[in-house]
Amino acid sequence: MMSTITQSQLDLLIHTIRNTPIIDHHAHPLLNWDNQTGKYPLLHITSEASGDAIESATSTLAHLRAVRQLAKELKCPPSWESIVAKLEAIRLDPDEPEIWNEWISRCLEGVHTILLDDGLDDKDTVEDLEWHSSYVQSPCKRIVRIETVASDLIKHLSAGDFQDVARAEAIIKDPATLKEFWETWAGSFDNAIKNAIDDPLVAGFKSVVAYRTGLDVAGREPTGDAVQPALKEVVKEFLKGCAARLEDSSLNDYVIHRTATLIRDYKGKGQEEEPIRKPKKPIQFHTGLGDSDLTLAKASPSYLQEFIRAYPDVPMVLLHAGYPFTKEIAYMATVYKNVYADIGEVFPCISKDGQERLLMEILELCPWSKILWSTDGHWFPETYLLAILQIREAFETVLCSYVLKGHIGWKAAIVLVQDLLFRNANKLYHLGLDFPEAQEVASRSLAIYPNPSRNLTVLHEFLNNTIEPTFVQVCWNDYTALQRMRLVPFRRFTSLLEAGRSTDIGITKAVFGMIQNDYLIPSSSPTGEYRLHPDFSSLKHGPVAGHISMHGEFREQDGLPVALCPRSLLLRTVEIGAQKGLGFLLGFEIEFLLLERVESDSVMDRYTALKTDGHAWSVSKYYANPKINALLKNMVEALAHMDIYVEQIHAESATGQFELILPPYPPVQAVDTLLHTRDVMANLATEAGFKMTLHPKPFAKACGTAAHMHMSILPEADAFDAEKVTQHFYAGVLKHLCAITAFSYSNAASYDRAQDGVWAGGRWVTWGTQNRETALRKIEGSHWEVKIIDGLANPYFVASAILLAGIRGVEKEEKMVWGDCEMDPATLSDMDRKELGISQMLPGSVEEALRALQEDTEMVEMLGGELVERYVAIKEFEGGFLEKMGVDERRLWLMERY
Repeated sequence: MMSTITQSQLDLLIHTIRNTPIIDHHAHPLLNWDNQTGKYPLLHITSEASGDAIESATSTLAHLRAVRQLAKELKCPPSWESIVAKLEAIRLDPDEPEIWNEWISRCLEGVHTILLDDGLDDKDTVEDLEWHSSYVQSPCKRIVRIETVASDLIKHLSAGDFQDVARAEAIIKDPATLKEFWETWAGSFDNAIKNAIDDPLVAGFKSVVAYRTGLDVAGREPTGDAVQPALKEVVKEFLKGCAARLEDSSLNDYVIHRTATLIRDYKGKGQEEEPIRKPKKPIQFHTGLGDSDLTLAKASPSYLQEFIRAYPDVPMVLLHAGYPFTKEIAYMATVYKNVYADIGEVFPCISKDGQERLLMEILELCPWSKILWSTDGHWFPETYLLAILQIREAFETVLCSYVLKGHIGWKAAIVLVQDLLFRNANKLYHLGLDFPEAQEVASRSLAIYPNPSRNLTVLHEFLNNTIEPTFVQVCWNDYTALQRMRLVPFRRFTSLLEAGRSTDIGITKAVFGMIQNDYLIPSSSPTGEYRLHPDFSSLKHGPVAGHISMHGEFREQDGLPVALCPRSLLLRTVEIGAQKGLGFLLGFEIEFLLLERVESDSVMDRYTALKTDGHAWSVSKYYANPKINALLKNMVEALAHMDIYVEQIHAESATGQFELILPPYPPVQAVDTLLHTRDVMANLATEAGFKMTLHPKPFAKACGTAAHMHMSILPEADAFDAEKVTQHFYAGVLKHLCAITAFSYSNAASYDRAQDGVWAGGRWVTWGTQNRETALRKIEGSHWEVKIIDGLANPYFVASAILLAGIRGVEKEEKMVWGDCEMDPATLSDMDRKELGISQMLPGSVEEALRALQEDTEMVEMLGGELVERYVAIKEFEGGFLEKMGVDERRLWLMERY
């Protein structure tokens, strides 16, 4: 079942995913200018392979995806050869060094700071800490690789870079010299680690023991006697001209244990007698995938359990998602308080699907407060760029899907993103950085960056292996409340998503300048085009077999919202309410009339009233008509299959008139559901041989047909005085009720129904508790009913106008000057009405209502002057067109369309 999240809330989540700053807690320095080309093959950006094996990287999914993404960023053809040529031109052009700097800035865009493991390369080949800091928001810090510290000390203390070969030989041959060397080296190593702990430029430590002897680290620190033979072997290799690598398990284990012990026990300089107060710097461990120098079987993080148990107060970070041992790393971070799971390097080294599965796998078990993300960027700036692009894509696909399915709330998903990308690392490494609040999301502007992959995932999960539909409907409701749509074959629709392309549909700008028969108002023209943007959060099956549908909103070519779009107005209104700490639930009643279709040569006799016995309000006799019984049953069952669960259904007063009550939803979902439900009902009625109409006054002497809206106010903030807020809110609605009527009673036919004494809400601006003769009926608490709406109103406009008026009432603390009216206000004396503050009548015609709207400057400002001007122009043009018809012709014309 789809969640009740609105597109506005989903957009806020997407905005957070795309804009949250990153603390890259594990990366490596970039090669300097002189070593950017030639030292390492560029294929390393997506592969850990080396030697001849690297050539096969071009046939991996990760590589092909990188080609597409880099080609888009570099604006070059999507081929590896083109990308290499473009990057070499950027790197090697001595006359345009700024191009290189701009490219690095682009690659590091969004990174707030980097914690650099600088133990991978010769310092002469890479840029230093200060250089990297110039490209990010906060100064970078170091991650000290402990094996590098240990091996550098062996090299320096044994032979001083070959300056004292005799000493090195003595260490190898003489046990006493070896012991002395061991003691010197061990003390120097302790001092180096202590200095690093004290150094504000050092954020933490890292071990690459997985590359040396594996992660099966002993549970206890090896003794000096066990370590000395290993030291001697390292010195031997050094004298042979080999690197001073730690290849013995006892020596590696010693280095790791000593580091953990010093972190656990260190008090800081000059504080030997004080309790331990110094924050503990973490140790990072390489786990999982790496190059051929690594024995994969011993890179599983589960090998570290004994060591982790030995140091419960030392923070440890297991890097690279432990891939392919991701479940193990999730488990370790879950059950040990001092263990954290990093999910770096897999971006961009594994496929898109693999990344999404990995993200889901880590979230299966692991608390997100224990998860961190890093680029593992190294050598080439493109490694940073690709990693950042891909983690944001994975977050968007996975988290939006989770939110839509109700696995996590949208607010919690926002916190998750901010924690993983920034806050968890900030806290763990004691960086003390302020979270830079992202700029407020530009209202409805995210279409500029569509995510077809996420939408494809949402679509597949929505269908859930059901029969593939034939068509996708993308719907909108125009200024005359006419439901329109574009039909896209399902396979075409999915092929666009699979190709990473937008599913927006080009629609003429005349869409908001025409009446029901497509006549254009004088101030509109067919010039120009909007983009109809499908909202995947509104996906529903139907309204007919073989179709799925969703509602769309209109956007400009640059992705910004169209000021004239009714649905965008309601989305903006909900955002305004949320900013004021207000949320809402809306529920609609659908009153509808069933008519018999007549085979007649006369156009005026196409429909006739049903032939029923004793039809009246809430009577049960209508069930005696098997066709009506079957139709109502089919309506309820069809809607239930679409996850729309009807709350009630009953007969209304006019012959063949019924009411179907929908459950409450957040505003945009409520209106979307209302429009979709009407389409379902109308199609089923047609299939059954009936005509369903929403005409507000189908029979001159019978009860009219309404579309009442129920509304409740929900707190979106901690401080919420329900009674006070409710009074201010509905006072605001009543203050602007005459202007609101221009939207709720939008047609001349509406005013045939709007009479006193017929349970239609009456003609007066007032309210009453459980009073169906007042425009606003209070039910209980903040739950009120708006009576003065019918089926010819665009519900996006009506809901927006009512909510904006109420929100402004809360903002201005509008006083409720109207008393609780317990009687039909039309039957009260002038004095009684005056005592209740009832002094104003609602408009008696469309013309009066439009005039009230134009004169209500506050309402015009809230809705937008351009929108109000266009709405008035269309309704005046529509009114002029309908006025030329006779009464019966106009009635039939409206019935055919509503």
